[in-house]
Amino acid sequence: MQQFIHAPEQAQLPLFEAFLAQPVLPGLKASELARKSSQPELFSELSLRGAPGHCQSLLAPVLRELSEEDEARWLTLIAPPSSLTQAWLRDAGLNRERILLLQPRSNQSPLQLACEALRLGLSHTVVSWLGSVNATARQQLLRAASAGNAQSLNIRLG
Repeated sequence: MQQFIHAPEQAQLPLFEAFLAQPVLPGLKASELARKSSQPELFSELSLRGAPGHCQSLLAPVLRELSEEDEARWLTLIAPPSSLTQAWLRDAGLNRERILLLQPRSNQSPLQLACEALRLGLSHTVVSWLGSVNATARQQLLRAASAGNAQSLNIRLG
């Protein structure tokens, strides 16, 4: 099984720096790393490929860390896969008192719901499962995250 972290146009995913021992990226100067780490990125993407159980095992510590943020706002999960049940959240050790699970209404797309959750600013991080995010959707998420002072994390399961 392979884990891929993909962030076009970005050299580092600050959201996950706690999980990475040392960011090693070719052509990136130390001053650029320092500047990037002092300004959190508003949009990050995590792409996981492999058996669903293995992908969930890799995702669990990321979500657990986000659920334990020392922040008064929520960790919001938008349209998670059906396998991410309340029982899975509990078994993975997530702080379920700090998590909102939201599904889009029939007249709303997951992207629209993610943007709305980001814009409201009630969540420190909005995690969505939108699949591949095109440039237009990425800009919508970035604008909404900026308006709500939040971070957007898109999970792509392959």
